[in-house]
Amino acid sequence: MLSKKAKEKMLEEITEELKQSELVIITDYRGLNVKAINELRGKLRQEQCRYRVTKNTMNRLACRQAGVEELENFFEGPTAIAYSRADPVAAAKVFNDFTKQNEALLIKGGMLSGKMLDPAQIKALGEIPPREILLAKVVGGFQAPISGLVGVLHGTLRQLVYTVDAVRQQKESA
Repeated sequence: MLSKKAKEKMLEEITEELKQSELVIITDYRGLNVKAINELRGKLRQEQCRYRVTKNTMNRLACRQAGVEELENFFEGPTAIAYSRADPVAAAKVFNDFTKQNEALLIKGGMLSGKMLDPAQIKALGEIPPREILLAKVVGGFQAPISGLVGVLHGTLRQLVYTVDAVRQQKESA
C-alpha cells in the first residue's frame, strides 16, 4: 500500500503527463499476460511513449486536475494509459501493429492535442505513413513542376537548335 505522499506524487506525475502529452491512448489490457505488456512497453519506449497501469480513481483525479474531464469515462475496468510527447503517429502505429497480434488489447479511446479520439480515429492515426515518407512526398510535389518546366525549356531549346541548324544547312546548299 502506498503512503499518502507517494499517492500525491503519483497523482502529480499523471496530471503532468496528461497536460504535456501530445497523444494519450487509454486501453483495456484484460487478457494480456505480463510478457505481452512488457513487449508493448518496450515497443512504445522506442517511440518515446510511456505506458502505465494505475488505479482508475487516481486517473480520474488526474484528469480533473489536468482539465481533461472527458477522459474520465474511459476509466472502467483494467485500464492502462499511454502518454506520448513525441510523434503521435508512431505511438498509434505501435498500438495498431500490437492489436493485430494481440486481440486481447482493447483501445478504449484517447486524446490528440486536446481533441478526443475514438478507437477508429486512433487506428486511422496509426495508418498515416511515417513522417519521412510524408516529407518525401511534399518535396516530390515541389520538384515535379520544376522538372516539368526544365523539360519544356529543354524541348524549346532543342527546337531552336534544330531550326538554326536547318537554316544553316539551307544556306550552305544554296
